[in-house]
Amino acid sequence: MRAQTTAINPNISAPMAKPPSRAAGGTASSAHTESRTTSSAHTELVDTNRPTSAAAITSLVLGILAIATSFIPIINNASFFGALIGLVFSIIAIIGARKGQKSGQGIAIAGLILALISIVIVLATQSLFSATLGDLQDELEHGSAPVAVDGSNASANTSNTSGSATKSKNSGPQDYSSLTIGQSVTLKDGLVISVDNVRTGLEKYDGSAVTEITVTYQNTGSKNATFNAFDWKAQDASGAIRSQDFVVSVSENELHSGELAPGGTVSGNVYFEGDITKVYYYSNVFQTGSDICWLVS
Repeated sequence: MRAQTTAINPNISAPMAKPPSRAAGGTASSAHTESRTTSSAHTELVDTNRPTSAAAITSLVLGILAIATSFIPIINNASFFGALIGLVFSIIAIIGARKGQKSGQGIAIAGLILALISIVIVLATQSLFSATLGDLQDELEHGSAPVAVDGSNASANTSNTSGSATKSKNSGPQDYSSLTIGQSVTLKDGLVISVDNVRTGLEKYDGSAVTEITVTYQNTGSKNATFNAFDWKAQDASGAIRSQDFVVSVSENELHSGELAPGGTVSGNVYFEGDITKVYYYSNVFQTGSDICWLVS
């Protein structure tokens, strides 16, 4: 048999293999992209796993406690200092979070806001409370302030005969410490008080002298007002100021205690030991002195 041979045409070039450079480049690019993705995922994993700042949590807790108690007088003194401490912790936590040391920046910011709000509320509440307390203390020490004097004037009966009242309208004195019998004083709460008459020459069962005064309350305010025989004190010629005396034998229309509705009026008698020269009105039992005084001539 004749062997078959294949003739090779030198003009036909053999098929060339694809250059591997492009494929290799593509593989390298994919590998680089995958590496960046893995690195990003690793970074995110590291950020997520950062521990939450204890300072941030502390600032939030202190902020909540401070704002919850910032409205309560006296107690909010502690709230103020708690808010200041929380403010410091929140700043520390925010700085740590910015440096990437710990997480919890949002918590720290919330604590910071609560601390600032608490401080503002405490300062405002303390200012209001101090003003109110000052007014209350002033009223306890000096009584309800008078705002007007009625120009009524009456001739006091300092003997056994009754005096006749004469009315004359004027602006009245601004000095409430030298009123005349029959003049009425309007207090800032709308209560109008007056000493209408003075009667001397009375005696108790033991023969000692007693002075009787007749007083009137008129409520022109919008709230109930109180009246009491202990609202009145009298000064004698030696300067001694005494409360009422209990006189059973000569008591007539004696003033007791109670409340007076708006528009109401009540009158009654109060008795004092011996002869008197001045009559004082006290709006409360804690009052240390009175600027409202009627002179007994």
